Amino acid sequence: MAALHITDIESAINWWRERQPSPDGITACAEVRALAEVYGLMVYYREHECDEASMPPKARDAWLAWYASTPDAPCIAICSTSQGDAVCKGCGRTFDEVQHWTKMTPAEKRATWRRITMDNTAWRFNKYAERAHERTHERTHARTQEQAEAARPGAPPSGQGTTS
Repeated sequence: MAALHITDIESAINWWRERQPSPDGITACAEVRALAEVYGLMVYYREHECDEASMPPKARDAWLAWYASTPDAPCIAICSTSQGDAVCKGCGRTFDEVQHWTKMTPAEKRATWRRITMDNTAWRFNKYAERAHERTHERTHARTQEQAEAARPGAPPSGQGTTS
């Protein structure tokens, strides 16, 4: 069995807090309380991970509900393992992780997600993220220039061009 990282427990708590906010600012929903018990014990014992099989059933159910709201596979449809790479350049998973993904437990999948996120070397975290950032920057720059031209003295009001 794979271990759940404390950051996943914290994310699940925050997801439930947003989903079912406290009606009075003090009480928390049952799911938050169940997860908070696990989280508190992990902090107290200075543990970074807990075994998914040893979680109390209510906490495990609450964690699984949060897990179901997360993306399943990190695949970006550029699988270099099919070309013989031991680790996919697109998503960062090993050949075995790609092959057995559908059989992996939620905790095993989250452990893989955590590893590839911490490695931050897969294309999903750089090349495509950089391209998205560049496109956003280009759009923002174009909008800023349009606004600057529209604000020039003597420029026609927005939406009105000159007629010939």
